[in-house]
Parts: sequence; structure tokens; C-alpha cells
Amino acid sequence: MAHPGEQFYPEGVRWDAPIARGAIPDLLAKSAAAYGARPALEFRDRQITFAELQGKVDQAAAAFLRAGFGKGAAIALYLGNSPDHPINFFGGLKAGARLVHLSPLDGEIALSHKLKDSGARVLVTSNLAALLPMALKFLDKGLVDRLIVCQDETWGDVGNKVMALPDNPAIVTFADFAGDAQPPAAWPAISPDDVALLQYTGGTTGLPKGAMLTHGNLTSAVAIYDVWSEKARAERNTVERVICVLPLFHIYALTVILLRCIKLGDLISLHQRFDVEAVMRDIEVKRATAFPGVPTMWIAIASLPDLDKRDLSSLVAAGSGGAPLPVEVAKVFERKTGLTLKSGWGMTETCSPGTGHPPVGPDKPGSIGLMLPGIEMDVVSLDDPTRVLPVGEAGEIRIKGPNVTRGYWNREQESAGSFVGDRFLTGDIGYMDSDGYFYLVDRKKDMIISGGFNVYPQMIEQAIYTHPSVQEVMVIGIPDDYRGEAAKAFITLRTGAEPFSIEDLRAFLAGKVGKHELPVAVEFLKELPRTTVGKLSRHELRSQQLNPSKQQQQLATGVRS
Repeated sequence: MAHPGEQFYPEGVRWDAPIARGAIPDLLAKSAAAYGARPALEFRDRQITFAELQGKVDQAAAAFLRAGFGKGAAIALYLGNSPDHPINFFGGLKAGARLVHLSPLDGEIALSHKLKDSGARVLVTSNLAALLPMALKFLDKGLVDRLIVCQDETWGDVGNKVMALPDNPAIVTFADFAGDAQPPAAWPAISPDDVALLQYTGGTTGLPKGAMLTHGNLTSAVAIYDVWSEKARAERNTVERVICVLPLFHIYALTVILLRCIKLGDLISLHQRFDVEAVMRDIEVKRATAFPGVPTMWIAIASLPDLDKRDLSSLVAAGSGGAPLPVEVAKVFERKTGLTLKSGWGMTETCSPGTGHPPVGPDKPGSIGLMLPGIEMDVVSLDDPTRVLPVGEAGEIRIKGPNVTRGYWNREQESAGSFVGDRFLTGDIGYMDSDGYFYLVDRKKDMIISGGFNVYPQMIEQAIYTHPSVQEVMVIGIPDDYRGEAAKAFITLRTGAEPFSIEDLRAFLAGKVGKHELPVAVEFLKELPRTTVGKLSRHELRSQQLNPSKQQQQLATGVRS
């Protein structure tokens, strides 16, 4: 069999099923026509129907066109999780512009780079005090010519701190910008091959680069998930209530939640931030049926002392993505709730889809699942990316599919170097077993070379997570006079747990990892650094180690010579 994992696909699902491509505005238009009176979004207990959303999108699109931000223009979105995001996301794309997502949690240097690199001269933001000051800086620095400011209180006043707008002709509220805009005689023609979104990624070793994601990439990503879940959806035959805590500026939430739910007519329960009790209320009281999260969210939920007494019976889909899910966390969650928590794998450059777990199949803890329909993956040598490795041997994962970016904006050389023929080199190290299931070992750039051996931090972390005192852990390489580099563990402890020595940790890990993988040092922190979407950040941890003034307060340190 060319694709051994296909034997475990849901009944009736074929790997070579046709994957539809199209334009994002058509995706919303078809759903508005089909589900007009059905709620598309719920935010602060207020519901917005598909028809209302389409009307607001049309108004935004007409305003962008009137202001000259149509074909060839770039619009930057600097927004959190509120209806302002989908309105301007779909509106900008309907006007024919390409969009640029800016993370509200990024620093000024990274954000300034993204604005300069993308060519975006207009910025849509909010009057929230957490966002507006930075947006005003961009205007003052001449990085943008126009600020369009959405007003948070439009969606109900919940006490968020907002700011008054300066008197500046370059600044306009969204209400004034879009208020009297009239639709054009004809909307711009949009091709599936047009770039829809510059999604910046890969800033850990330099400045972020913008993955060019076309309308066809994004719509085919949604279609891949549709093919994969078609049987399960038909059997349930219901409107799902999907919790969206993940930030919409991130590719995982954008594809898996926003675009998929809009296409399928499901309800998105939109949260501005992750609050574990707010999420539990959504599940227990409002009967949410699906919650895609990242591992840090599942760690928080799995750590709830009364989780085994909570009512999660409405939840039919609990998914983890964005980062590797610790096996121990999945075990604890399943033991306490009876729900299976499985993780898939994907990337910004793949518009999210890569692998997934079938509803029925072998139990393979630690696996990221099978390659999804329409996607081809293999594993190649780290030394020669044209040499495909046999089953069970670890190397770099390559991927090909209609959802894969064609490269990076303004980075021809880097784009060319990311592909071998038509296959994208992911930078992830992993292997495939004889059943077609893939396993991640680590990121290529995170690998530690210790005494000539390849050491993978993630494998050590998985073992440390089995320690009863450990809440979260990250492992990075540190200089070692004898080995060149060695592993050091950074740990946050569970409530009430006491720090332990490096000798205790090594004794606990004996037999669980190889001798060459045993950490030589351990450090206990109150908190581990995270990325803008809540993932633990090895890059920031390394940065803290190089610049001790950035380190968070330590609880205790142990070092073995």
C-alpha cells in the first residue's frame, strides 16, 4: 500500500479524495446563504448570525475599496479575539487585499519588521489600552499611513480598559470608516492563487518571515479537514458549539475554528483570553461540544483538583495542537474524564493540516497520527534531504499538499532552500512506523549534540512529565566542557510540591531515557516563558539564560559536575 496509514482512515474516507480549492469570500457567502438566521459567533453572551456577519463584512469590504485598499494593497490586522477580527478578515479579503496578522503579544521590534516587510500601510486595531498605544507608535514612526480603530465597547462593556483616540486625521474609528460605504457595482475577482495572508513565522533564529498563504491554500486546508471528518459529522448531524480561546491571529485557530466553523455552519464561542473556569462554564453550562486547545491549556484543565467531578459530557472533540502534547497530560486527562485527548500536527506553512488521529485505530501514545487526505509526508536524512529514510528511522519530515505555502514573502533564497522539489522541509525531526503513524522527536534547531550523540529535548521532557511533582518542563542545551553540550531541565512544580536535586532527577529518569540524555542540571522557576499563543518558548528560555537579568525569580537550582 502506497500510504499504509490509509487502512485506519474513517470508513469511506480515501487518501486521494478530491480536495476543493476556492476563494475565502465565497466560503462565507455560501454559508450566509445557507445558514442566514443561524448564529455564527457568540461573544459576551451576544450572538451574531451568519447574515449579520455577512452584512458587516460587506460594509467593511466596501469601505476598504473606497479607501483604496483593494487589489495589490496590504492590510495589517492588530486585533484580539472579538468579532472585529472576522469582520475585517473577511472584509479585507473580499476587497481583494492581502492581509497581515500582527500578534498583540509581540514586541515592537518584531511588529515593526512585519509592517515594513509586508508593505502594509493601513492598520486595523482596537481602542483597548493593551493595543492602541503600540498602534499609535507605528503611526508616529511612519510605518503606517492610516489607523482604523475598532471600539471594544461596541460588543458590550465588560470593564476592559479602553483609550480615547488622539485628534489626528490619519486615525478613524471603524464605525466612521465603514458607516456609509456602498458596495461597488462588482466585487473584485479573486483567484485561488492570489495571496490571501502573510502569516509570519520562524522568528526564533532571526527576524520573522511571512509565509504566503493563498486563498487556495486556506480553502483546501478546510476541505482536507472536511474530508477527514465527513463521516463523523454525518453521524452526529448537529450544529457544534466550538470554544475559541486560541488567538484568531494564529493559523491553528484561523483554520481549525474560524474558517471551518463558518463553512460548516457551526457556532464559534469566542473568548478574549484563556480563563480555565470560563472555559469550564462554556462546557458545563452552555454545553460546548468541541474545544481545540494548546498543551498549556490542557495542562491547566488536567490540573484542576476537582476535574473528575466536573461535567464534560457535552464535549465530543477535545483536540490539542500548536505544540507537542505531553503523553502524561493526556493520560491524566483521560483517567479523570474518560475523554481521549489526542494531538495532531501541522504548521503555519501548511495552513494547519498535516496529521490527525482516526476515530478508531491502534492506540499509539505519543503519536501525532496519520497524514491527512491529500497530503504526502515522508522522512529524509538530516544530511541529505533528497534521501528518504526507511520506516522507524528518525530524520526531517517533508510535506506536500494543496495546503502548503509556495514560500516566504520577499525571501526567494530562503523559499528555495525550504523545498526539495515540490516537498517542503518542515524542520521537524520525526519518524514513521510501519502502520503509517508519525512521531515527532523534536525541532531540528532544538536538537542537542552531546558527546557526538543527537539528544532530543522533547523526549527528555516527556519522561520528566511522569514525575509526580512536575507541573511543566522545558529542556535546553547548555555548554559542557566534556560533552560540548548537555541537557538542562527547567521545571515549574505542582502546588505544594518541593524542589528536588539533580541527583534525584537523574535517579528518577534512569532507564526512562538513555544515559547520554540524562540532564546535568535542573532549575526550578515560578513560571516558564511562553510564546504569544501560550506555547512554552525554548527560544525565550535560551535568551534568558544568555541574559541573566531577564531571568524570572528562581526557587532553587541544582547542578551536577
